[in-house]
Amino acid sequence: MLMKTLLLSILVTSFLFGYETDSWIHSYKKGLALAQKEHKPIYLFIGADKCHFCTMFKEKTLSKKDVIQRLKKEYVTIYLSRDRHTIPKKFQKFGVPRHYFLDENGSIVFESFGILEPAGFFTLLDEAQMY
Repeated sequence: MLMKTLLLSILVTSFLFGYETDSWIHSYKKGLALAQKEHKPIYLFIGADKCHFCTMFKEKTLSKKDVIQRLKKEYVTIYLSRDRHTIPKKFQKFGVPRHYFLDENGSIVFESFGILEPAGFFTLLDEAQMY
């Protein structure tokens, strides 16, 4: 009984405090292959596990359903943590959170960094699509 209670507590906690980026692609190569297959651009978010600003961005912006719906509809979404994932050399891994917009072949079209509220992030998405 104690084991079932503990397991349930862990599941509930991970559900409540998990981030949308947990379900994103965590391999640049896999994301690039999917983008080429689906003919979609890529949104690459580079962060760090113990980055206060990355956590704030996830909580304030990437937790919003309308933000995630637009990202998933228009982009292949990749999240790379500089603490856990391999980040290709052409991308900065310091000064996170970093936002890269790539074409389906992996060429950088637009980049930015910092925390954005949902409205500001939508503006960033609009700006990135102009290139």
